[in-house]
Amino acid sequence: MSVRHALLALLSEGPKYGLQLREEFEARTGEVWPLNVGQVYTTLQRLERDGLVETANGDTPAEHDALGNVPGAPQKAFRITPAGSAELDQWLRVPPDLSSPPRDELVMKVLVAITVPGTDVHEIIQAHRTYLVQLMQEWTRLKEDEDGSDLAFSLVVDAELFRLDSVVRWLDAADGRLRRAKAEGWAPARTAQATMPALARRRRIGARQQ
Repeated sequence: MSVRHALLALLSEGPKYGLQLREEFEARTGEVWPLNVGQVYTTLQRLERDGLVETANGDTPAEHDALGNVPGAPQKAFRITPAGSAELDQWLRVPPDLSSPPRDELVMKVLVAITVPGTDVHEIIQAHRTYLVQLMQEWTRLKEDEDGSDLAFSLVVDAELFRLDSVVRWLDAADGRLRRAKAEGWAPARTAQATMPALARRRRIGARQQ
């Protein structure tokens, strides 16, 4: 998640203090991603350095003066600059770079398990699948307990359920592919050679995205 751009989005509504930004960030994202106030101020300092936000104590609403207050320390509110608004607009509209697969730990575990002598990769896959299904059940219960009033939380839960479901389906597909490969005489020793064409195709995909 880009905390940098999330803070710019909050500041697009008007000047705010650091603690206020942290509280609103957590509220707007369904309170699923806790944010340390130190990270907020560090990010604000970098945004100010880059000219995307600026100090705005003079025009901060009076009802917000006490937010983020530190006894004995002067308060510093921030507002977005025109450059910050342009940066936010570009971030919202430009798709993230998905041309290369992320370094997924679960995928890596399955790939490594294939090569470890004496390891039942199908057992490994089922153990992870069971865990993911349990997570999906927990998220589903949380969703059912909500009355739907927290739209941000509902959207986060939907996204997580879709994500977990896709991982479970990948595990099922991997299990089936491995079983078919073994039935056809596949051996782990051929793995490195077999992946070279795929790597070349991936590099070409990445090149087209640039």
